[in-house]
Amino acid sequence: MKYAVVECGGKQYKAVEGGTIQVDRMQVEDGEKITIESVLMVVDEDQVSVGKPTVESAKVQATVLGEVKGKKVVVFKYRPKKRYRVKTGHRQKYTRLEINAIEME
Repeated sequence: MKYAVVECGGKQYKAVEGGTIQVDRMQVEDGEKITIESVLMVVDEDQVSVGKPTVESAKVQATVLGEVKGKKVVVFKYRPKKRYRVKTGHRQKYTRLEINAIEME
């Protein structure tokens, strides 16, 4: 199984060929092909390449599948005996990427 650890938006994700990942929202169109060049590690069967900090010759090709919303997070603030109750919520938007290829040059 070939996979890579990539950095996108300050977070790290495990990208498997043929799989999908959800990254923080990106300003890209649906169906657009993108290249992620910030690859931290590549594993191909028993061969492991670790970067310092990135693997220079590695790239990950991905296709944008669209935007999705994450789970709702409910924030409830409460102070006993003070009649203070505030309820708010938040849903983060993510961009779903399909990993097409992990390339080593």
